Amino acid sequence: MISIERLTDVFVEVADTLVDDFDVIDFLHHLTGHAASISGSDAVGLLLADVDGQLQCVASSNESGRMLELLQLQAHEGPCLDCYLSRAPVVNADLTSAGDRWPVFAPAAIAAGFHSVHAFPMRLRDRAIGALNLFGRAGVQFTPEEVRVVQSLADIATIALLQERDLRRAEAVTEQLQGALNSRIVIEQAKGAVAQLEGTSPSEAFQLLRSRARASRRRLADVAAEVLQRIERHRDSDRPP
Repeated sequence: MISIERLTDVFVEVADTLVDDFDVIDFLHHLTGHAASISGSDAVGLLLADVDGQLQCVASSNESGRMLELLQLQAHEGPCLDCYLSRAPVVNADLTSAGDRWPVFAPAAIAAGFHSVHAFPMRLRDRAIGALNLFGRAGVQFTPEEVRVVQSLADIATIALLQERDLRRAEAVTEQLQGALNSRIVIEQAKGAVAQLEGTSPSEAFQLLRSRARASRRRLADVAAEVLQRIERHRDSDRPP
């Protein structure tokens, strides 16, 4: 069930991020966390299309959300892909009875402990730029009103990504999305390096990077790039001449 009590605070916080030079990746991770919190979902993931129209995992509420999104991309099937292609929500999907619809994804998601899924398009007019997925370990059903609420969150994310861009110029749209995808690659590399160096989980490593970025008021991708450079310099200094 959607937590109506939290909606006002969530929309206010999301609206506050719609400022000049906002951090796209951090914003999208906030969005997946909010979507999980207000809906009671156990995992949320967000996919964006790159310049070639191929979906890429950009943000997730936890590692389970990221795993489920990557599973759909590898299988070339799933609710998020259906949602993106149709530009329409996929709601109240019971994975235990979706084997015919998603023969690879559904059994794998069930094996991971998930039983329900909802997908919402990130769309501008008649064009989709991505999709937001909500997964539950139990059979979660959304009412039509709750579907509209979550779709509104996806719509806000779309507006944020396209802010201060000429919405009529497709190249401007894809440019910003590609920038977010490129930043994500650097962040994932830094997350893995920090996790290995500190002996922590990928989620803990990511939170450490986010904390550093916020403390220094810098972009997450810039902090990630700096961390990678420091680790590489340290490795070079340890190599024998």
